[in-house]
Amino acid sequence: MGDDAAQGRGRLRQDPVLVQEWLRQNNLIYGALIAIGVFMVQPFLTAPSLDLTARICVVAFAVAIPLLAALAMVNRQEAFRRRASGSVLVTLAQVAGELAAFVGVVAGFWHILWVAGASVVVTGLVAVGVHSAGYMRLEQDQAPAPPGAEEPDE
Repeated sequence: MGDDAAQGRGRLRQDPVLVQEWLRQNNLIYGALIAIGVFMVQPFLTAPSLDLTARICVVAFAVAIPLLAALAMVNRQEAFRRRASGSVLVTLAQVAGELAAFVGVVAGFWHILWVAGASVVVTGLVAVGVHSAGYMRLEQDQAPAPPGAEEPDE
């Protein structure tokens, strides 16, 4: 079973159509998180003072926005070259940028109402599970394309 799973993961990483889809999804994620960050931080720019949750929100997005912008630029180059970079630094920036954005969203909602912040944490974790289950089901049920098969038109 372990060898089959490893072969399946290897096939997924080497599928050029799948890599292009990952690049498109990453581009959407980075842009959306930047927009959310700018939107959520705006009210705090003119606030006379910030409570703890507002400060956490601002600092988290101060970390996330530059990282996500750099990742968006790398993503454009990856799309141009039609392959992912594979850089450890890029992977670390993805984790840090997306995690900081998540912390910023949670803190922003917590600032409004603690129940809203807790709800974002819970539903965020559920959403990761839903995405993972749906993604794995789609990719595991996908029959491998025969050699030389053409990519579908978009």
